[in-house]
Amino acid sequence: MMDCTDRHERYFLRLISRHVLLYTEMVSTGAIVHGDKERLLGFDVFEHPVALQLGGSDPEALAMCAKVGEDWGYDEINLNVGCPSDRVQSGRFGACLMSEPKLVRDCVAAMRSVVSVPVTVKTRIGIDDRDSYEDLTDFVETVSASGCRTFALHARKAWLEGLSPKENRDVPPLRYDVVYQIKQDFPDIEVVINGGITSLDIVAEHLEHVDGVMVGREAYSNPYFLADVDRRFFCDEDTAPSRHEILLAFLPYVSDQLQKGTRLNQMSRHLIGLFAGMPGARAWRRYLSENAHQWGAGVDVLETAAQYVDEAIVYDANR
Repeated sequence: MMDCTDRHERYFLRLISRHVLLYTEMVSTGAIVHGDKERLLGFDVFEHPVALQLGGSDPEALAMCAKVGEDWGYDEINLNVGCPSDRVQSGRFGACLMSEPKLVRDCVAAMRSVVSVPVTVKTRIGIDDRDSYEDLTDFVETVSASGCRTFALHARKAWLEGLSPKENRDVPPLRYDVVYQIKQDFPDIEVVINGGITSLDIVAEHLEHVDGVMVGREAYSNPYFLADVDRRFFCDEDTAPSRHEILLAFLPYVSDQLQKGTRLNQMSRHLIGLFAGMPGARAWRRYLSENAHQWGAGVDVLETAAQYVDEAIVYDANR
């Protein structure tokens, strides 16, 4: 979820669900080695549990970055072997690594050798013409020899040439049956299914066949999708907060980040879908789009935008 699941988005989602596992954007090993670690890896303890997703193909570099991630406090290190973008392929990581299962095995083994937190793999069910079930089982069997016990499988193959990353999220058909079969054939491995999941009823159906469900685009475009997750799947009987309650709870964070120099639109862009499907949602989106990017925009922009959707909320900075 490049350009989506940054620290502001994760803090916001944690206000909706206390239990779901959150993932960072994919961060390349080169960025961590040479870049600003605070900007790339910093997060609020409120975000826990949170996994760091890495992109790379050099075992030594991945091991070093996995250790850095553990030292920064992440609960899991995830290796992305599923992103099909040209930029990722040029760096020899992402989905193209499905053609090199032994290298992925060595990468995971190197990472596991230096950290105590789980090291997991997110991948596709195939790439290009390497999309037979035998290819997938060979990949899972080879990589699991590293000790990796959790595979998150996007139930679509990826075309590395001919389709854009966006088209690769929609055009290749979903093959949930393939993921189910992997769980049957590898019962000792934790299998998490991903792709095209748009309701909690669908989540429940998948959990009849696999160990976990990963939701990306739906949770970003319609974050209130997660509001009932804790009650339905984590035995948490607390009443789900309303959309306005979530926004109200987010305002102190926004105020704090503004004082640190963060621009409002860097945070508000993650809130666009909060009121999806509600009367006034279009006016909410329009007001944010027209005002949040303005120089000096503050919490009052969110307060005013919220007035277009049912009730107004008032932020008291002294709370």
